[in-house]
Amino acid sequence: MPRTSISRVQQTPQSAFLRRAFTLIELLSVVAIIGLLAGVTAPPLFESITKARVARATGDLRSIAQDLAVIDSLPATLAGIGRNDLLDPWGQPYVYLPFPENGPLPGAARIDRFAVPINERFDIYSLGPNGTSAPILTAAASRDDVVAGNDGGFIGLAAKY
Repeated sequence: MPRTSISRVQQTPQSAFLRRAFTLIELLSVVAIIGLLAGVTAPPLFESITKARVARATGDLRSIAQDLAVIDSLPATLAGIGRNDLLDPWGQPYVYLPFPENGPLPGAARIDRFAVPINERFDIYSLGPNGTSAPILTAAASRDDVVAGNDGGFIGLAAKY
């Protein structure tokens, strides 16, 4: 007489599904690992994006400053050199302020920490990511601006001027 095994337990479709499904702890572990990876990679990514935007603004300002340096009479707006529709990487128009040839500098002229104007003929700058600025470069609102100083001799972040 053949032996039959009674020790086998009948499997129901529900118990087979539960064995294949993820447990709550496994799901939480995966979410924690993904969160950790995102937390490690996000700051360098955002820093790279900021550096790229500053580099683009620097290039734009260098080009504008070169165009303005070769002309004798400064235009009233950037439209005079065909750059009136140029926007900075943060979506704002570049700020251009021509100075009068024989007269005092306007009150909005950019100045360094010693209250000395950073340019002689014109100011051209980007308002930066915060979209605000102040005439003095050391002001909190101006530190993230990308400026052209020394009449195009320096172009970069106001915080580094």
